[in-house]
Amino acid sequence: MDLRQLRYFLTVAQFGQITRAAKALNIEQPPLSRQLKLMEQELNVTLFDRSGHRLKLTQAGELLRDKAEVLLRHFNETVQEVKEVDEGVRGMLSIGSVVSCISLLPPQIEIFREKYPRVTFKISEGDHFLLGEQLENRSIELVVARLPFEAVSENRQYSVVQLPSDPFVAVLPEGWNLASSREAIRLNELADVPLLTLKTDETTGMHNKVVSECRRHGFEPQIICECSSVAIIIALVAAGIGATIFPKSVMASFPLSVVKMMPIADADFQSEVGILWLKDRYLSKSARRFIELFST
Repeated sequence: MDLRQLRYFLTVAQFGQITRAAKALNIEQPPLSRQLKLMEQELNVTLFDRSGHRLKLTQAGELLRDKAEVLLRHFNETVQEVKEVDEGVRGMLSIGSVVSCISLLPPQIEIFREKYPRVTFKISEGDHFLLGEQLENRSIELVVARLPFEAVSENRQYSVVQLPSDPFVAVLPEGWNLASSREAIRLNELADVPLLTLKTDETTGMHNKVVSECRRHGFEPQIICECSSVAIIIALVAAGIGATIFPKSVMASFPLSVVKMMPIADADFQSEVGILWLKDRYLSKSARRFIELFST
């Protein structure tokens, strides 16, 4: 059994059909079926239940899938590491970011591109759940996110470089009386104000932090909208629907002509931010240099 057969096996396991797997692998169906049969003969097990319309893994097939994924990942990482020994910093760097941290990337990417012009970027946006999955399947190498990182797998270990804390600020419609001719606001002044919070089905950290701070100041926030999009929340604030409480860096991506950003005078609460990657996984040279840039 060799790496080529393992790739064939994993592709069939992914699609559940010889036809689709052969197309994805760009080979004919008969050779693919023959390779699967050879694997089963060599191992003296049945890897697929062929009784239905889709091929389903047997218990032995599931075990081989899990082991094969690890083997191929280690092999691919080894090949990449060897290739990079005599190369400079080059290639594509894949980074994921939660929407509220996107504004932290442009300044760092600009500096990085000046030092390493042969590196290109692929940037993905998502919540902690999605970004955790993308780290796991290696479609991204690094994540910039709010801490703690609420990934779906509790057993997964991450390496983290913590970035400077990000203070929360109030963001109000420009025309509201609370926002006129004032430079700061007290948190309890928002007690009767309709609030919009950033929250997804899987990630609730920022929402919970805002609610907790309001309660610490003696009131229950009047939340009228929970939303997974920063842009939508800002648009609603600009339309006068309500106010929000965001980390200050979020607002760097939005014009302040239609909303008013105000420090919260009596609530010095912060959002923690970090750049994360999977422990015990190979990192490309470009990823390591990017982490160093954030660390300085």
